[in-house]
Amino acid sequence: MDKKRQRTKFILRAIKLAVGSSIAIYIAQLLHLQFEASAGSIAFLTIVTTKWETVKLSLVRVITFVISVFLAWLMFTHMRSEWVAFGIFVLCVTILCEILGWKAAVSVNVVIGTHFLNTEHFTREFIWNEFMLVLIGITIALLLNLFHGNDSQKKEIIRCMRDTEEKLQSILGELAAYLLENPSDRNVWDDIINLEKQLQEYLHEAYEYQNNTFQSHPVYYIEYFEMRSNQCTAIHNLHYELKRIRSMPGQAKIVAGYILYMKEYVVEMNVPARQLEALQQIFLDMKQEPLPVTREEFESRALLYHILMDLEEFLMFKKRFVEGLDGKTLERYWKKNLEKREKGEKQI
Repeated sequence: MDKKRQRTKFILRAIKLAVGSSIAIYIAQLLHLQFEASAGSIAFLTIVTTKWETVKLSLVRVITFVISVFLAWLMFTHMRSEWVAFGIFVLCVTILCEILGWKAAVSVNVVIGTHFLNTEHFTREFIWNEFMLVLIGITIALLLNLFHGNDSQKKEIIRCMRDTEEKLQSILGELAAYLLENPSDRNVWDDIINLEKQLQEYLHEAYEYQNNTFQSHPVYYIEYFEMRSNQCTAIHNLHYELKRIRSMPGQAKIVAGYILYMKEYVVEMNVPARQLEALQQIFLDMKQEPLPVTREEFESRALLYHILMDLEEFLMFKKRFVEGLDGKTLERYWKKNLEKREKGEKQI
Protein backbone atom coordinates (compact mmCIF):
# COMPACT_ATOMS: atom_id res chain seq x y z
CA MET A 1 0.00 0.00 0.00
CA ASP A 2 1.37 3.43 -0.91
CA LYS A 3 2.16 5.96 1.82
CA LYS A 4 -0.52 8.41 0.67
CA ARG A 5 -3.25 5.78 1.05
CA GLN A 6 -1.87 4.73 4.44
CA ARG A 7 -1.90 8.34 5.60
CA THR A 8 -5.49 8.81 4.38
CA LYS A 9 -6.64 5.67 6.20
CA PHE A 10 -4.92 6.80 9.38
CA ILE A 11 -6.51 10.27 9.27
CA LEU A 12 -9.99 8.84 8.62
CA ARG A 13 -9.56 6.35 11.47
CA ALA A 14 -8.42 9.13 13.82
CA ILE A 15 -11.45 11.29 12.88
CA LYS A 16 -13.79 8.34 13.39
CA LEU A 17 -12.29 7.64 16.83
CA ALA A 18 -12.50 11.28 17.89
CA VAL A 19 -16.06 11.81 16.65
CA GLY A 20 -17.31 8.49 18.04
CA SER A 21 -15.82 9.02 21.49
CA SER A 22 -17.15 12.58 21.71
CA ILE A 23 -20.67 11.63 20.61
CA ALA A 24 -20.76 8.76 23.11
CA ILE A 25 -19.85 11.09 25.98
CA TYR A 26 -22.38 13.69 24.79
CA ILE A 27 -25.21 11.14 24.72
CA ALA A 28 -24.23 9.86 28.18
CA GLN A 29 -24.36 13.44 29.48
CA LEU A 30 -27.79 14.01 27.94
CA LEU A 31 -29.02 10.90 29.79
CA HIS A 32 -27.40 12.19 33.01
CA LEU A 33 -25.36 9.04 33.48
CA GLN A 34 -22.56 8.77 36.02
CA PHE A 35 -19.00 8.24 34.76
CA GLU A 36 -20.13 9.49 31.34
CA ALA A 37 -16.53 9.67 30.04
CA SER A 38 -16.39 5.87 30.13
CA ALA A 39 -18.92 5.75 27.27
CA GLY A 40 -16.33 7.53 25.14
CA SER A 41 -13.62 5.08 26.18
CA ILE A 42 -15.83 2.10 25.34
CA ALA A 43 -16.68 3.60 21.94
CA PHE A 44 -12.98 4.23 21.28
CA LEU A 45 -11.94 0.69 22.20
CA THR A 46 -14.68 -0.80 20.01
CA ILE A 47 -14.24 1.45 16.95
CA VAL A 48 -10.59 0.43 16.51
CA THR A 49 -11.72 -3.00 15.33
CA THR A 50 -13.02 -3.94 11.87
CA LYS A 51 -16.72 -4.11 11.01
CA TRP A 52 -17.21 -7.82 11.70
CA GLU A 53 -14.99 -7.68 14.77
CA THR A 54 -17.09 -4.77 16.07
CA VAL A 55 -20.27 -6.86 15.81
CA LYS A 56 -18.63 -9.81 17.61
CA LEU A 57 -16.97 -7.62 20.22
CA SER A 58 -20.23 -5.79 20.95
CA LEU A 59 -21.96 -9.08 21.77
CA VAL A 60 -19.00 -10.13 23.89
CA ARG A 61 -19.08 -6.83 25.80
CA VAL A 62 -22.75 -7.36 26.72
CA ILE A 63 -22.18 -10.96 27.85
CA THR A 64 -19.06 -10.19 29.86
CA PHE A 65 -20.74 -7.14 31.41
CA VAL A 66 -23.28 -9.38 33.14
CA ILE A 67 -20.51 -11.68 34.38
CA SER A 68 -18.38 -8.76 35.55
CA VAL A 69 -21.23 -7.23 37.54
CA PHE A 70 -21.72 -10.52 39.34
CA LEU A 71 -17.99 -10.86 40.04
CA ALA A 72 -17.79 -7.24 41.27
CA TRP A 73 -20.71 -7.80 43.64
CA LEU A 74 -19.16 -11.05 44.88
CA MET A 75 -15.73 -9.51 45.55
CA PHE A 76 -16.52 -5.98 46.66
CA THR A 77 -19.34 -6.79 49.08
CA HIS A 78 -17.71 -9.81 50.70
CA MET A 79 -14.15 -8.61 51.15
CA ARG A 80 -12.99 -5.84 53.48
CA SER A 81 -9.79 -4.85 51.67
CA GLU A 82 -10.63 -2.88 48.54
CA TRP A 83 -7.26 -3.35 46.84
CA VAL A 84 -7.29 -7.11 47.45
CA ALA A 85 -10.89 -7.37 46.21
CA PHE A 86 -10.10 -5.39 43.08
CA GLY A 87 -6.99 -7.48 42.40
CA ILE A 88 -8.97 -10.72 42.64
CA PHE A 89 -11.72 -9.21 40.46
CA VAL A 90 -9.20 -8.29 37.74
CA LEU A 91 -7.62 -11.75 38.01
CA CYS A 92 -10.97 -13.51 37.57
CA VAL A 93 -12.08 -11.29 34.66
CA THR A 94 -8.74 -11.69 32.89
CA ILE A 95 -8.64 -15.48 33.28
CA LEU A 96 -12.27 -15.83 32.18
CA CYS A 97 -11.80 -13.68 29.07
CA GLU A 98 -8.58 -15.52 28.22
CA ILE A 99 -10.27 -18.92 28.47
CA LEU A 100 -13.21 -17.76 26.32
CA GLY A 101 -10.92 -16.03 23.81
CA TRP A 102 -12.36 -12.60 24.62
CA LYS A 103 -9.20 -10.74 25.66
CA ALA A 104 -10.42 -7.55 23.95
CA ALA A 105 -13.24 -7.32 26.52
CA VAL A 106 -10.96 -7.17 29.58
CA SER A 107 -10.23 -3.43 29.55
CA VAL A 108 -13.88 -2.32 29.46
CA ASN A 109 -14.92 -4.70 32.21
CA VAL A 110 -12.07 -3.55 34.45
CA VAL A 111 -13.23 0.06 33.96
CA ILE A 112 -16.78 -0.95 34.90
CA GLY A 113 -15.33 -2.71 37.94
CA THR A 114 -13.66 0.50 39.13
CA HIS A 115 -17.04 2.24 39.07
CA PHE A 116 -18.57 -0.37 41.34
CA LEU A 117 -15.48 -0.23 43.57
CA ASN A 118 -15.73 3.56 43.95
CA THR A 119 -19.48 3.69 44.63
CA GLU A 120 -20.12 0.27 46.17
CA HIS A 121 -23.62 0.58 44.71
CA PHE A 122 -25.24 -2.54 43.31
CA THR A 123 -28.73 -1.13 42.92
CA ARG A 124 -30.80 -1.63 39.79
CA GLU A 125 -30.36 2.02 38.92
CA PHE A 126 -26.57 1.93 39.07
CA ILE A 127 -26.31 -1.38 37.19
CA TRP A 128 -28.56 0.16 34.53
CA ASN A 129 -26.28 3.22 34.48
CA GLU A 130 -23.25 1.02 33.77
CA PHE A 131 -25.10 -1.03 31.16
CA MET A 132 -26.14 2.16 29.36
CA LEU A 133 -22.50 3.28 29.21
CA VAL A 134 -21.59 0.00 27.52
CA LEU A 135 -24.63 0.13 25.24
CA ILE A 136 -23.93 3.71 24.11
CA GLY A 137 -20.28 2.94 23.43
CA ILE A 138 -20.89 -0.19 21.35
CA THR A 139 -23.85 1.37 19.49
CA ILE A 140 -21.80 4.37 18.39
CA ALA A 141 -18.99 2.01 17.33
CA LEU A 142 -21.38 -0.17 15.34
CA LEU A 143 -22.88 2.81 13.54
CA LEU A 144 -19.55 4.45 12.70
CA ASN A 145 -17.96 1.22 11.52
CA LEU A 146 -20.79 0.77 9.04
CA PHE A 147 -19.17 3.65 7.16
CA HIS A 148 -16.07 2.17 5.61
CA GLY A 149 -14.47 2.87 2.25
CA ASN A 150 -15.14 -0.62 0.92
CA ASP A 151 -15.47 0.51 -2.70
CA SER A 152 -12.14 2.31 -2.70
CA GLN A 153 -10.52 -0.57 -0.83
CA LYS A 154 -11.89 -3.05 -3.36
CA LYS A 155 -10.47 -0.94 -6.19
CA GLU A 156 -7.13 -0.88 -4.39
CA ILE A 157 -7.18 -4.68 -4.03
CA ILE A 158 -7.93 -5.11 -7.73
CA ARG A 159 -5.05 -2.73 -8.53
CA CYS A 160 -2.82 -4.90 -6.33
CA MET A 161 -3.95 -7.98 -8.26
CA ARG A 162 -3.01 -6.38 -11.57
CA ASP A 163 0.30 -5.20 -10.10
CA THR A 164 1.07 -8.74 -8.92
CA GLU A 165 0.31 -10.21 -12.35
CA GLU A 166 2.49 -7.66 -14.11
CA LYS A 167 5.41 -8.32 -11.79
CA LEU A 168 5.09 -12.09 -12.12
CA GLN A 169 5.07 -11.71 -15.90
CA SER A 170 8.13 -9.47 -15.72
CA ILE A 171 10.03 -11.93 -13.51
CA LEU A 172 9.15 -14.84 -15.80
CA GLY A 173 10.39 -12.78 -18.74
CA GLU A 174 13.69 -12.21 -16.95
CA LEU A 175 14.04 -15.93 -16.26
CA ALA A 176 13.35 -16.75 -19.91
CA ALA A 177 16.01 -14.21 -20.95
CA TYR A 178 18.50 -15.93 -18.63
CA LEU A 179 17.75 -19.29 -20.29
CA LEU A 180 18.37 -17.65 -23.67
CA GLU A 181 21.71 -16.43 -22.25
CA ASN A 182 20.58 -12.86 -22.64
CA PRO A 183 20.03 -11.81 -19.01
CA SER A 184 18.76 -8.35 -18.13
CA ASP A 185 20.53 -5.91 -15.82
CA ARG A 186 17.87 -6.37 -13.15
CA ASN A 187 18.51 -8.40 -10.00
CA VAL A 188 15.89 -11.17 -10.22
CA TRP A 189 16.47 -12.22 -6.60
CA ASP A 190 15.52 -8.73 -5.42
CA ASP A 191 12.45 -8.66 -7.69
CA ILE A 192 11.21 -11.98 -6.29
CA ILE A 193 11.87 -11.04 -2.66
CA ASN A 194 10.21 -7.62 -3.07
CA LEU A 195 7.16 -9.26 -4.64
CA GLU A 196 6.95 -11.76 -1.76
CA LYS A 197 6.94 -8.86 0.71
CA GLN A 198 4.32 -6.96 -1.28
CA LEU A 199 2.10 -10.04 -1.45
CA GLN A 200 2.07 -10.18 2.35
CA GLU A 201 0.89 -6.56 2.40
CA TYR A 202 -1.75 -7.30 -0.25
CA LEU A 203 -2.90 -10.31 1.75
CA HIS A 204 -3.28 -8.12 4.84
CA GLU A 205 -5.35 -5.67 2.77
CA ALA A 206 -7.56 -8.54 1.58
CA TYR A 207 -8.15 -9.73 5.16
CA GLU A 208 -9.04 -6.20 6.23
CA TYR A 209 -11.51 -5.94 3.35
CA GLN A 210 -13.08 -9.25 4.31
CA ASN A 211 -13.57 -8.10 7.90
CA ASN A 212 -15.09 -4.78 6.82
CA THR A 213 -17.70 -5.96 4.33
CA PHE A 214 -20.97 -7.80 4.65
CA GLN A 215 -20.88 -8.84 0.99
CA SER A 216 -20.70 -12.52 0.06
CA HIS A 217 -17.49 -14.31 -0.95
CA PRO A 218 -14.93 -11.66 0.17
CA VAL A 219 -12.55 -14.56 0.92
CA TYR A 220 -11.93 -14.74 -2.85
CA TYR A 221 -9.29 -12.01 -2.65
CA ILE A 222 -7.53 -13.71 0.26
CA GLU A 223 -7.35 -17.00 -1.60
CA TYR A 224 -6.15 -15.19 -4.72
CA PHE A 225 -3.17 -13.57 -2.98
CA GLU A 226 -2.36 -16.80 -1.14
CA MET A 227 -2.26 -18.54 -4.53
CA ARG A 228 0.03 -15.86 -5.97
CA SER A 229 2.26 -16.10 -2.90
CA ASN A 230 2.61 -19.85 -3.46
CA GLN A 231 3.41 -19.20 -7.12
CA CYS A 232 6.08 -16.72 -6.07
CA THR A 233 7.67 -19.44 -3.92
CA ALA A 234 7.65 -21.77 -6.94
CA ILE A 235 9.43 -19.09 -8.99
CA HIS A 236 11.94 -18.65 -6.18
CA ASN A 237 12.77 -22.36 -6.39
CA LEU A 238 12.89 -22.17 -10.18
CA HIS A 239 15.36 -19.32 -10.10
CA TYR A 240 17.54 -21.23 -7.65
CA GLU A 241 17.64 -24.22 -10.03
CA LEU A 242 18.34 -21.89 -12.93
CA LYS A 243 21.42 -20.36 -11.29
CA ARG A 244 22.90 -23.82 -10.76
CA ILE A 245 23.08 -24.59 -14.50
CA ARG A 246 26.73 -24.37 -15.58
CA SER A 247 26.17 -24.52 -19.34
CA MET A 248 22.86 -24.10 -21.12
CA PRO A 249 21.73 -27.22 -22.98
CA GLY A 250 19.97 -26.89 -26.33
CA GLN A 251 16.61 -27.64 -24.70
CA ALA A 252 16.90 -24.41 -22.69
CA LYS A 253 15.59 -22.46 -25.69
CA ILE A 254 12.46 -24.64 -25.76
CA VAL A 255 11.86 -24.04 -22.05
CA ALA A 256 12.47 -20.31 -22.48
CA GLY A 257 9.98 -20.21 -25.35
CA TYR A 258 7.43 -21.97 -23.19
CA ILE A 259 7.95 -19.49 -20.31
CA LEU A 260 7.45 -16.57 -22.70
CA TYR A 261 4.23 -18.21 -23.92
CA MET A 262 3.02 -19.06 -20.41
CA LYS A 263 3.66 -15.67 -18.85
CA GLU A 264 1.01 -14.06 -21.06
CA TYR A 265 -1.58 -16.20 -19.27
CA VAL A 266 -0.56 -15.10 -15.77
CA VAL A 267 -3.83 -13.22 -15.38
CA GLU A 268 -6.73 -13.53 -12.99
CA MET A 269 -9.29 -15.07 -15.33
CA ASN A 270 -7.40 -17.97 -16.81
CA VAL A 271 -7.74 -21.69 -16.22
CA PRO A 272 -4.26 -23.04 -17.05
CA ALA A 273 -5.48 -26.23 -18.72
CA ARG A 274 -3.88 -25.47 -22.11
CA GLN A 275 -0.66 -24.33 -20.51
CA LEU A 276 -0.44 -27.59 -18.55
CA GLU A 277 -1.11 -29.58 -21.72
CA ALA A 278 1.67 -27.72 -23.54
CA LEU A 279 4.00 -28.37 -20.61
CA GLN A 280 3.23 -32.09 -20.64
CA GLN A 281 4.08 -32.16 -24.33
CA ILE A 282 7.49 -30.65 -23.58
CA PHE A 283 8.06 -33.36 -20.96
CA LEU A 284 7.25 -36.02 -23.59
CA ASP A 285 9.44 -34.37 -26.21
CA MET A 286 12.38 -34.20 -23.81
CA LYS A 287 12.10 -37.94 -23.18
CA GLN A 288 12.60 -38.48 -26.90
CA GLU A 289 15.80 -36.43 -26.91
CA PRO A 290 19.16 -38.27 -27.17
CA LEU A 291 20.70 -39.05 -23.80
CA PRO A 292 23.35 -36.60 -22.53
CA VAL A 293 26.94 -37.54 -23.20
CA THR A 294 28.97 -35.65 -20.60
CA ARG A 295 28.41 -35.37 -16.86
CA GLU A 296 27.99 -31.60 -17.15
CA GLU A 297 25.34 -32.01 -19.84
CA PHE A 298 23.56 -34.60 -17.70
CA GLU A 299 23.48 -32.27 -14.68
CA SER A 300 22.27 -29.35 -16.80
CA ARG A 301 19.49 -31.45 -18.34
CA ALA A 302 18.48 -32.67 -14.87
CA LEU A 303 18.26 -29.10 -13.58
CA LEU A 304 16.26 -28.12 -16.65
CA TYR A 305 13.85 -30.94 -15.87
CA HIS A 306 13.49 -29.61 -12.32
CA ILE A 307 12.72 -26.18 -13.77
CA LEU A 308 9.90 -27.72 -15.80
CA MET A 309 8.59 -29.32 -12.60
CA ASP A 310 8.69 -25.91 -10.89
CA LEU A 311 6.70 -24.46 -13.80
CA GLU A 312 4.19 -27.28 -13.43
CA GLU A 313 3.87 -26.52 -9.72
CA PHE A 314 3.40 -22.84 -10.58
CA LEU A 315 0.47 -23.70 -12.86
CA MET A 316 -1.02 -26.25 -10.46
CA PHE A 317 -1.38 -23.58 -7.76
CA LYS A 318 -3.62 -21.61 -10.15
CA LYS A 319 -5.48 -24.75 -11.24
CA ARG A 320 -6.28 -25.70 -7.64
CA PHE A 321 -7.33 -22.11 -6.90
CA VAL A 322 -9.86 -22.18 -9.76
CA GLU A 323 -11.10 -25.65 -8.83
CA GLY A 324 -11.72 -24.42 -5.28
CA LEU A 325 -14.11 -21.69 -6.44
CA ASP A 326 -17.80 -22.46 -6.20
CA GLY A 327 -20.36 -21.55 -8.85
CA LYS A 328 -21.49 -18.33 -7.16
CA THR A 329 -17.95 -17.08 -6.76
CA LEU A 330 -17.14 -17.84 -10.39
CA GLU A 331 -20.26 -16.02 -11.52
CA ARG A 332 -19.55 -13.04 -9.26
CA TYR A 333 -15.89 -12.50 -10.13
CA TRP A 334 -15.55 -14.16 -13.53
CA LYS A 335 -18.92 -13.28 -15.04
CA LYS A 336 -17.58 -11.40 -18.07
CA ASN A 337 -15.02 -14.08 -18.73
CA LEU A 338 -17.64 -16.82 -18.52
CA GLU A 339 -19.84 -14.95 -21.01
CA LYS A 340 -16.92 -14.74 -23.45
CA ARG A 341 -16.25 -18.44 -23.04
CA GLU A 342 -19.88 -19.24 -23.86
CA LYS A 343 -19.55 -17.19 -27.05
CA GLY A 344 -16.45 -19.17 -27.98
CA GLU A 345 -14.09 -16.24 -27.63
CA LYS A 346 -10.50 -16.72 -26.56
CA GLN A 347 -10.11 -16.75 -22.81
CA ILE A 348 -7.95 -13.98 -21.50
